[in-house]
Amino acid sequence: MDEVLISCHVCHPSLSNDNLSGVSVAVTLARLLATTPHRYTYRFLFIPGTIGAIAWLARNEETTGRIKHGLVLACAGDRGTLTYKRSRRGNAAIDRAAVHVLKHSGNRYDIEDFRPYGYDERQYCSPAFNLPVGVLSRTPYGRFPEYHTSADNLDFVDPASLADSVVSCLSILDVIESDLAYCNLNPKCEPQLGRRGLYASLGGHGGSREIEMALLWVLSLSDGRHSLLEIAEQSGLTFSSVRMAANELFRHDLLAVTAPPSLERGE
Repeated sequence: MDEVLISCHVCHPSLSNDNLSGVSVAVTLARLLATTPHRYTYRFLFIPGTIGAIAWLARNEETTGRIKHGLVLACAGDRGTLTYKRSRRGNAAIDRAAVHVLKHSGNRYDIEDFRPYGYDERQYCSPAFNLPVGVLSRTPYGRFPEYHTSADNLDFVDPASLADSVVSCLSILDVIESDLAYCNLNPKCEPQLGRRGLYASLGGHGGSREIEMALLWVLSLSDGRHSLLEIAEQSGLTFSSVRMAANELFRHDLLAVTAPPSLERGE
């Protein structure tokens, strides 16, 4: 079964932000995911930095092909802006999902391109594996004066920021869980949506105009090759609006699910 890898390092347990914030977010995600159905298997790694990832990859090389998405979690509890570092691939689904979530969060955020220096993403993304694994953090390592000092303690970790990191992770995972491709079953011009009660059924929604546009975008791009995330990216709409529109169109027999979308644009 296809997997999502969530990785955090445990080699500096006295450092609250650099180490334990990632552990805390990972444990919370594991507990929450255990209570809901999902289409991916989730693998959580709690390992010492660098040597832990190298050892795990060496022992599990034959199964790494199952990993379709991945996140390294670190420095997730300080008051800094959420930062996402892309995988080595740069355009993997996890990269695009993270960018989309942060872009529509309403908060400040930073996106960084991959470089072969940092946390365990540099092992997961090494050429022989090239796994789609990015990094979600707040202030990146080495960019706050408390880094690797005794000042990186519980007082440095902000509960609201830690909770925001959890919510952002859940939103990213929600996108990759729901990112399906559909085929328009009525592709010859636009179907009459009002007659089917689609506009009326969504009229009470706070963002009804956005949902109406999402209906049209989903119908236009559901050719079996565009996933919902691609439709959201091209239209500029939120993934949740596009997904809601797709669900309604599917319910009215205007869409059919096709094979899962490609993991990277252009494949």
